[in-house]
Amino acid sequence: VQTLHVLGSPVLRRQAGAVRAVDDEVRRLVDDLFETMRAAKGVGLAANQIGVARRVAVVDIGEEDPPPLVLINPVILERSDETETAEEGCLSIPEIFGDVTRAARVVVEALDRDGRTLRTEASGYKARAIQHEIDHLDGVLFLDHLSAVKRNLLLSKWKKSRKGQTGYLK
Repeated sequence: VQTLHVLGSPVLRRQAGAVRAVDDEVRRLVDDLFETMRAAKGVGLAANQIGVARRVAVVDIGEEDPPPLVLINPVILERSDETETAEEGCLSIPEIFGDVTRAARVVVEALDRDGRTLRTEASGYKARAIQHEIDHLDGVLFLDHLSAVKRNLLLSKWKKSRKGQTGYLK
C-alpha cells in the first residue's frame, strides 16, 4: 500500500508519461495501485495519485462482471453523445464531492497487465470511473469539470478541512 498524494501535490497536475514497455516494474506498479485503491476503499486509482507520473491506472467498481480493469497508456476512442451527471469524489481530495457531467458510454483502448492490447466498452459508473482516472493521467481533477463558483466553494471547504496540516501526502 502506497502513500496517496492529495490536492496541492504537483504530481497531480502533471501529464503522465507513456509506458514504453510493460515489465516487472510496471506490473508491480499495477499491483501497488490495486492494493492502495482497495485499502482506501476507492473504485479507481491513477499512478499520479501515488506520486508516479506514468500512464497507468486501475478501475474496480466492485462488480464481478466486468472484472477489474488495468489501463496502461489508455486512450478513449469513442465517447457517447449522451451524458450523465453524477456525484464524484476522489481519493486525492477526501471528503469533497461534486456533480460532474461525463459521457455515458466510452470505448477505451489500453495495454493490460501483460502488455496485450485491450479494447473495452463501458457505460454508466464504470465509464465514469475510467474517464475520471484517465483525467488524472492528463493532470485533470474532477474539480476542473465544475463551474468556477462550485469549484471555489469546494476548494474553500478543502482548505478548512486541511487547517493545521502540512504536506501533500495522506
